[in-house]
Amino acid sequence: MTSKSPAISKINPVVVSGIQPSGTLHMGNYFGAIRQHIEFHDRHEAYFFIVNYHALTTLQDPKALSRYSTEVALDYLALGFDPDKANLFLQSDVPEVTELAWIFFTLTPVSQLEKGVSFKDKVAQGLGSNAG
Repeated sequence: MTSKSPAISKINPVVVSGIQPSGTLHMGNYFGAIRQHIEFHDRHEAYFFIVNYHALTTLQDPKALSRYSTEVALDYLALGFDPDKANLFLQSDVPEVTELAWIFFTLTPVSQLEKGVSFKDKVAQGLGSNAG
């Protein structure tokens, strides 16, 4: 008597990633992220977002942030992103982002924030750092 192992279904991962609109995109952005995002959106369920809240840690000019956010979306479309295959959205369009941030910041002691790699890097460089 032989036993057959149950069929294992192939799991199709969900891809979630973002890109910061803190300036004009360059070739490093293309090779480091966008190229893979375009490839992934053809093969997987995918959610890509423009992390405009994260950009506030280094860019506080609202007009520039708006312009860079629009340019990121246009760059994705120009490079072959198909909105019928995947999702592209602004981080600020999801109210739960700020709700969760508020909860995390009220539960996280400053001593924990000071252990963060990004926080320590900015302090070491003499740059202003914040909880964001």
